[in-house]
Amino acid sequence: MEIVSYAVLGLLIVVSPGPDFILVLKNSLCSGRKAGLMTGIGIGLGICIHVSYSILGISHILSHNEAIFSLVKYAGSAYLFYLGLSGLLNSKLTIDIKNEKPVNSSTKKCFAQGFLCNALNPKTMLFFLSVFSQLVSPESENNLMFVLMCGLYITSLHIIWFCFLAFLVTSIKAFGTFQQFSHIINQACGMGLVIFGVMLFTSN
Repeated sequence: MEIVSYAVLGLLIVVSPGPDFILVLKNSLCSGRKAGLMTGIGIGLGICIHVSYSILGISHILSHNEAIFSLVKYAGSAYLFYLGLSGLLNSKLTIDIKNEKPVNSSTKKCFAQGFLCNALNPKTMLFFLSVFSQLVSPESENNLMFVLMCGLYITSLHIIWFCFLAFLVTSIKAFGTFQQFSHIINQACGMGLVIFGVMLFTSN
């Protein structure tokens, strides 16, 4: 039953709307499918950071050191604000979905954005501090292979979900609909990232 609980909770964490979702949507619409896919892969691999510090026991330090956790929180807030502001300043959509000609962002840049957005995402960090870390606590009887499989499961969920999102929003039929409201959508995505950044900065 414990495994089922972790599986369901991990799925809910992945599909719940947040900065990662908005970033994939923005990069997919602004720079094409490849950019969206690379963003999704970057988000998924960002999970490896959280898995690593959980296994190494750093999660215990983070959960008991408010200064370190606050530093990560403010860094994440600043990065989300930067991404949102960049999106607001470059919100005009010029992608040709048939020819897949990305604009404004390289795929490497989109990968880095996805990786950092997740690695600095306190929502994901709190999941690993409060839930995943229990798998590797001294009281837990789970072995390292089981913990790694759980980490791989969460990582795979992120990659599959966000790559699916990138495919969905850049399909020709869906893109035609998005294109009619392209400027509004990109402005909304940029504003959403800014709002997430401000909320994170002011949260306790």
